[in-house]
Amino acid sequence: MPAEFISLCFPNPSTELKPIPNLGVDPEYLVRYARTLDDAGFNYTLVPYDSSFLDPFTIGATIAAVTKHINIIIALRPNTMYPTVAAKALATLDQLSNGRAVVHLIAGGSDSEQAREGDFLTKDQRYGRMEEYIRILRRAWQSPEPFDWDSQYYKFKQFRNLVRPVRPTGIPISVGGSSAEAYRVGGSLADIFGLWGEPLKETREQIDRIYAEAARAGRPETDRPRIWVTFRPIIAETEELAWAKAHRTLELLKQNKREGSDVPRQNVGSQRLLDIASRGDVQDRALWYPTVTATNARGASTALVGSPQTIVDSILDYIELGADLISIRGYDNLNDAIDYGRYILPRVREALAEKEKNGSAVNGD
Repeated sequence: MPAEFISLCFPNPSTELKPIPNLGVDPEYLVRYARTLDDAGFNYTLVPYDSSFLDPFTIGATIAAVTKHINIIIALRPNTMYPTVAAKALATLDQLSNGRAVVHLIAGGSDSEQAREGDFLTKDQRYGRMEEYIRILRRAWQSPEPFDWDSQYYKFKQFRNLVRPVRPTGIPISVGGSSAEAYRVGGSLADIFGLWGEPLKETREQIDRIYAEAARAGRPETDRPRIWVTFRPIIAETEELAWAKAHRTLELLKQNKREGSDVPRQNVGSQRLLDIASRGDVQDRALWYPTVTATNARGASTALVGSPQTIVDSILDYIELGADLISIRGYDNLNDAIDYGRYILPRVREALAEKEKNGSAVNGD
């Protein structure tokens, strides 16, 4: 399957560089942003989840209504919606979008964030619950016959789902994380596994662990999870201009630090990013880590810095490793999405097409 591109959905013009406090949905902006991604050739957009913010299903349905091609990835925490309800809601969105729904399940990396919505399970328990959740979703999508469930986290009798996904195989399920439990659950059950941008060596090691868990679960190589890696590219016409832009971005990130952002991170992914950042600012071609330390590794925060060709070559390095889903979002959300559509996506696809034609290395190395 060819490499595909993901972006994050933004429902209003607030950014990390120019935050607009307490801003809700700006319908005109959301429609413009979604259509920009669709026109730019992005394959997916992730609708994120936060205990204090907008409902992803409503945003996702809006995106589906105003776009033609882009797949809508709904971020979902299992504690917020019973799996039988989620199965119907996701299948409904899949029907409304003509088969464009995807779900990204989040076990939860912060005990305090989970507690805000009544979830007091331990991290290992949250992954155990996610495993059951995935199995219930798949069962609900595969057969209209009533079925019972009685296990550690869920119990119901004679649930019957008549809301069928468009695709016979069901809706793709994505899982992310960097812990042993994340690798186990995602490797054994997920269609897609999401990683944050780490250096090539560490990314290869994580992919190997995911694939090992897939093999341990009896999955053949043709059925391993697709690998999704996320970056925050900072591009400009030349290398010099890109690095000047990167340092301006960094200063604004420091100025706009969120309250409480210095609290130690519980999730393994953030801890890994901070550990890598301590080894040096720049890794590999253009992977830049000061944006990680400036935000205390709040979410996906590793930047790629350089000219369009440098960014393209960096992305191709990861595709060579086996990451065929590349998530890129910037700091000036709408304008960066436009730039990526003009200068990054076409060049990556051209290089991959050339590789397929000639059987040569994608980045000329």
